[in-house]
Amino acid sequence: MENLREKEEIKAAGEMVTINIDGRDYRVPRGLSVLEAARTVNIEIPSLCYLKDINEIGACRVCVVEIEGARTLQASCVYPVREGLVVRTNTERVRRARKTAVTLLLSNHHRECTTCIRNLNCELQNVADSLGIRNIPFTGEMKDYGFFDHNPAIQRDYNKCIHCRRCLAICNKIQECYVYSPLYRGLNTVIAPAFQKDLAEVSCIMCGQCVLACPTASLTEKEHIAEVWRAIADPDKLVVVQTAPSIQVTIGELFGMPMGSFVAGKLVAALRHLGFDRVFATDVTADLTIMEEGSELMERLLHQPEKLPLLSSCCPGWVKYAEHFYPEFLPHLSSTKSPHAMCGALTKSWYARQHNIDPQRMVNVAIMPCTAKKYEAARPEMECDGLRNIDYVLTTRELARMIREVGLNFPELPDEPYDEPFDQYSGAGMIFGATGGVLEAAVRTAHKLITGREMSVPDFEEARGQSGLKYGSVKLGDKTITVAVAHGAGNARRALEAFKSGERRFDYMEVMACPGGCVGGGGQPILSGRDLKYLSLSYRHNRADALYNIDRGKEIRRSHENPRIQQIYREFLGQPLSEVARKYLHTSYVPRGRHPFLRQEAEYRGVVETS
Repeated sequence: MENLREKEEIKAAGEMVTINIDGRDYRVPRGLSVLEAARTVNIEIPSLCYLKDINEIGACRVCVVEIEGARTLQASCVYPVREGLVVRTNTERVRRARKTAVTLLLSNHHRECTTCIRNLNCELQNVADSLGIRNIPFTGEMKDYGFFDHNPAIQRDYNKCIHCRRCLAICNKIQECYVYSPLYRGLNTVIAPAFQKDLAEVSCIMCGQCVLACPTASLTEKEHIAEVWRAIADPDKLVVVQTAPSIQVTIGELFGMPMGSFVAGKLVAALRHLGFDRVFATDVTADLTIMEEGSELMERLLHQPEKLPLLSSCCPGWVKYAEHFYPEFLPHLSSTKSPHAMCGALTKSWYARQHNIDPQRMVNVAIMPCTAKKYEAARPEMECDGLRNIDYVLTTRELARMIREVGLNFPELPDEPYDEPFDQYSGAGMIFGATGGVLEAAVRTAHKLITGREMSVPDFEEARGQSGLKYGSVKLGDKTITVAVAHGAGNARRALEAFKSGERRFDYMEVMACPGGCVGGGGQPILSGRDLKYLSLSYRHNRADALYNIDRGKEIRRSHENPRIQQIYREFLGQPLSEVARKYLHTSYVPRGRHPFLRQEAEYRGVVETS
């Protein structure tokens, strides 16, 4: 990260240099690599291991170029520009070297392209096509490295790994979970958890950032499309689906629509075409989450200051991170379930009773931006009255595959409304999908709960923006509380360490495990090749801005003003934090330790006692 800061300082200085690429002179900022410089002047250099600002290691050798004066070809992603540099990107020697590097990767790659989940959106496939590779002259034994899917969220196919180390880089540098490392040597090398364990057996938080970073199908979400189709086809089942706020501004990308397109109405129409019996908006229970979490905040501020800071709990990746790395903070986590679990619990209780439906017949499906939601749905705590809150979670990508399977022209679908009673939501419920959105929504309602008055201006600008860690303060009546926003698990670590050391104090903190929040979740659209590498994490800004624009246009912008929320409390819950609310809307957490597999082994052998 020191190198990154140094590069940014050089770029910020604004110094320009002249370099020559393929016979033409260009002025580019000093501090860029040759690869970045070429792309700024619209010269494409292929690469596979490169991920801007995250993984710049020159490992794949696909981005090699000729540098005048250098004896060997150089990896352009790590070669810095300088005044007078002469670069050639398309010589016969360069093309031959790139083609050889990719051909060697393909020679030991299980090439099931037509049945692969990443078909037509695979960087290895795209690079091979652009280089004109039509046959693989290198033959021999193809190793079988194994397939691991013993967890509910992410599967790992080592036979499709190209050792680019992008998963390792994003897990170590951004998420700071340190799940992956290189194991073994030579042709036996794999990038894997310790002892090549399944992700369920290590301190993986199931966030899926490694899935977004992977250029092939070596890491993918665990697909549940077949199970959902079976449920829809079963005449004895009532299949209910809900959609998270961020899905409404991301799924359009998978059908060629501009980034940030608001497509809630088309999304509802598509889900009805697929055969779902009820289509609900998770945004409604996002409002409900704010009512419960805001009430928790008020209770602790006024009566239980020893339980501060209150830490948000709607992100399952963050919850699992805390369970592994910061179990001492678990009493500080809000006990409120995430919005999709709340919606599932209410659907099989209050809604089923209101409509005289046997909840045993109901199948709850959630369309989520996140692979960790699959893990969350499988947690033992996520059930009420002996029924699972959520039966299946589909990512944005999985839903897009279902829509394509039935041949729907998504951009041309008419807009349709969500089904009652999970149909009306506030702007506060909508901004849940962006980092800082939960905090901002909570502040809007906490102000009302504590002072009895509405905030004069609902926008809380200090919570917004893409800075990984933000601190601020907000006045609630005669109280001024300090707040924090962290997105990316590594930033949560920094905030908690600062709190433990006394360097920082805060009363409330929102944490999202994924950079950018839910709009950058591990189940969201995977940008293809150049877009991902060139834009790095910055594309999440556009998605978040779309959510804030929708919020600004809403007549109701505060969760407590939502008439559906008022109805749910009036008819079922009574009031926030009531006994009924605690039964259906709250949960508990489990300390897991940094080395869960070793602990499981110790418990099995009787070395330690289980709690």
